[in-house]
Amino acid sequence: MISTIHGQITAVIFACLIIAFVIGSTLEAWVRDEYSAPDLEGMSARISAIASVLATATSEERSSVLAAANRGGQRFVLRPLSYFDDFTTTSPDEPFIQVVIDRLLPPEDRPIPFGGWRTFVGGKRVLAAKIDDETLLVMELLPESFLRNDALRFGSNYLVATVTLIILFSMFAVWAITRPLRRIASAAMKADISLGAAPFEERGSVEIVTLARALNGMQRRISTMVEARTRMLRGISHDLRTPLTRLRLRAERVNENEVREALLTDVERIDRLLKESLSYLRDNHQSEAFQRADLGSILQTVCNEFADMGHEITYRGPSRLVASFKPLAITRAVTNLCDNATKFGRRVQVELRAAAGEAIIDVSDDGPGIPAEHRTRVLEPFFKANPARGGPDTGFGLGLSIVAEIVQSHHGKLELKDRDPQGLTARLVIPQEQSAADLS
Repeated sequence: MISTIHGQITAVIFACLIIAFVIGSTLEAWVRDEYSAPDLEGMSARISAIASVLATATSEERSSVLAAANRGGQRFVLRPLSYFDDFTTTSPDEPFIQVVIDRLLPPEDRPIPFGGWRTFVGGKRVLAAKIDDETLLVMELLPESFLRNDALRFGSNYLVATVTLIILFSMFAVWAITRPLRRIASAAMKADISLGAAPFEERGSVEIVTLARALNGMQRRISTMVEARTRMLRGISHDLRTPLTRLRLRAERVNENEVREALLTDVERIDRLLKESLSYLRDNHQSEAFQRADLGSILQTVCNEFADMGHEITYRGPSRLVASFKPLAITRAVTNLCDNATKFGRRVQVELRAAAGEAIIDVSDDGPGIPAEHRTRVLEPFFKANPARGGPDTGFGLGLSIVAEIVQSHHGKLELKDRDPQGLTARLVIPQEQSAADLS
């Protein structure tokens, strides 16, 4: 089997030539058998042959030759050479298709009639041949329909070749190029940085396999680099916990209350930031499997937990909504959004609804909101939109980054919108049903 696109294109062209030759010849023979019209080139050869005989004949012999020639239902007449002045090269009665054929495929066979292939007298097509310096032999009453050998031969071959090329190259493009590229594009949209099975299927032509192999290698290198940096950050964050614990113990033994409270506050803040960093570095949502679960129940549980801590938070939506998603990941995403909302707002509302096969989760607060110019960057790790939603309890700016990654792993989208009259609405949109590849 030819494995390169160059070889496959060559094979397609070669197959097209064979098909065009076989089918074109068959089509030409069928037209000749089906339509018994005379051909223009043959009539030109006949009038040229008769003119050559008349050129050497006497006046009596010319009458006999013309009488014999006219027995075939055609009309050959002798005209003076000045009759050529009445010739025209166009006719208002000529079919448009005949004009197109004559323009695109002029006859190339010999002999060429006197005055050319397109000669008309009184709107009727004629063929002429010169007998001598004074006489023309004119073939009048040409049949209304006649064939063109060259147009029929080339036309049938061009038609078959064009149709065959279109069909074969369309099939080839879908089979060898379009379908593999769509498969690679689909795999690229679902790929992540986790080390796992190669996301790009290595099959097809040599070029497609090379591309898939290069993308798989790039994915492995990126995953290895990210994993190495993640391990380093995890180690640093973990190693800091021990001296941080010693600092807390020493701070508690400080006699001055004001200094002790300040030190413990700083220690708690550092501890909270370390926990946030470790939470971000955990990528459990990447390895968690999709499963059918009750999304409404999960959201109500999250709201109840925040309400038990004294926050004013309400749930609005169906009590039960079954969908395919990662329960722990979605719980973490909604928890992060609710945590942000309770930090910067007094009243929080969580709303769930389904529309067009998608589950839509809105987490709204009445806080200061996020400026429009920062709504893209707040999804980046470690970015904080100060001072709009700042404060002493702000972290590293990882909460929304985690939410964005979780939504991306669900092939959904995260939107940040203004809330009327004030506040922010974080909208999560995820498909209610995932593909078979995701569920497997």
